[in-house]
Amino acid sequence: MINNVVLVGRLTKDPDLRYTANGTGVATFTLAVNRNFTNQSGNREADFINCVIWRKSAETLANYARKGTLLGVTGRIQTRNYENQQGQRVYVTEVVAENFQLLESRTASEQRQQNPSSDDSFQSQGGGNNFNNNYNQSSQSAKNTMPDFDRDSDPFSGSSIDISDDDLPF
Repeated sequence: MINNVVLVGRLTKDPDLRYTANGTGVATFTLAVNRNFTNQSGNREADFINCVIWRKSAETLANYARKGTLLGVTGRIQTRNYENQQGQRVYVTEVVAENFQLLESRTASEQRQQNPSSDDSFQSQGGGNNFNNNYNQSSQSAKNTMPDFDRDSDPFSGSSIDISDDDLPF
């Protein structure tokens, strides 16, 4: 059996971090994932997918991701049910995230926050600055060992690659 989910979307709000009675961290969040097609009026629709992540990953997500953050998530779909206070059975389907990746550079995130486009309905209201400040503070010790991916210049600009059709594997 296979139950794998890969999502790329933007957080609709800041992750909600809580702790279980035994101290295990759990964060819930919703990703807005654009559909691959437009509707009849030419607008792109989105699906809002409920996700949950556990333990240290939950704490990390809550510390670094904010509303509007572009996020990649891998995990599995899980369904559960419970009885609410009115005695009704409630069924929940959600993605249990196993891993996540921040897919946006600090520079791009800051630019998006300063110059929000009209079609980005999940723009951050300044929350991303906390992410950037926290990231800068926590990465100071790793600055000498990690490459800087926020360079303004493209290392491949101006160079051309000459590939013949015989070199392609397909």
